Amino acid sequence: MAGFSLAPSAIAAGYQLEIFDTVGSTNIEALDAARAGGKGRVWFVSDHQVSGRGRRGRPWQTQRGNLAASLLLVPDVPLKDAAALGFVAGLSLADALDAAIPDAQIGVGIDGGSVAGKGRFELKWPNDVLAHGAKLSGILLESKMLDAGRYALVIGIGVNVVTEPQDVPYPATSLAKMGAKIDARQLFLALSDAWIDNERLWRDGRGLGAIREKWLSRAAGLGSEVAVNVEGRIARGTFETIDEECRFVIRENDGSTIRIAAGDVHFGAVASVPQGEKAGV
Repeated sequence: MAGFSLAPSAIAAGYQLEIFDTVGSTNIEALDAARAGGKGRVWFVSDHQVSGRGRRGRPWQTQRGNLAASLLLVPDVPLKDAAALGFVAGLSLADALDAAIPDAQIGVGIDGGSVAGKGRFELKWPNDVLAHGAKLSGILLESKMLDAGRYALVIGIGVNVVTEPQDVPYPATSLAKMGAKIDARQLFLALSDAWIDNERLWRDGRGLGAIREKWLSRAAGLGSEVAVNVEGRIARGTFETIDEECRFVIRENDGSTIRIAAGDVHFGAVASVPQGEKAGV
């Protein structure tokens, strides 16, 4: 299938590309390649994914024309350090969107405030890319243990290019809804290029501090009221930062801080509703 291609920088760095006209899940294709002995540094890409999945097993289906891309890596760093590659992926997609849609105008963030000076597209912890406070993309990391103590890591990226889902409990948008004149192939080309820059910034974990600072410059809801569902308990307070391990840091009303490694984050009206009540958003 013609159309998708890697950026020259990705080719020079040794990346390869597998293209699918229609695919069940690009993440599953990448994991299957890892089981078969794949060495990594391979992108699996399609503009039609029919049985993808998001975080916590949620379905992630894409209409024809949306982007589904998964990157297979076999890192040489501990698995806990490789988890930060989700932040690298988010930054790469945001940079790609800036490059591919230089005239995008996004003035309102997830908390209703201005995003001026923070970049056109925001990053919602841990793995969403937002536009106008609505979800434009989701990122999913999956791993597979290999022999000799090694592991494969798959970074799945789904982008609403031509349409957005309607039956989801959060605001969603698409590039087409924003009026952007771009297709999945153009966006993937920019993404494969932006990945190289951010991977080099990460430097196998040695540049995590730089990744953290760059991520914070695009962070959605920084300084805003937030609620996080952590294993059935709702933690409420102010989104203060992400720490040196990229954990979500909330300052609670009593002044104490809580550091969260995984959880569902809610800003705005949902965050302000007392526990036990329901929000209309």
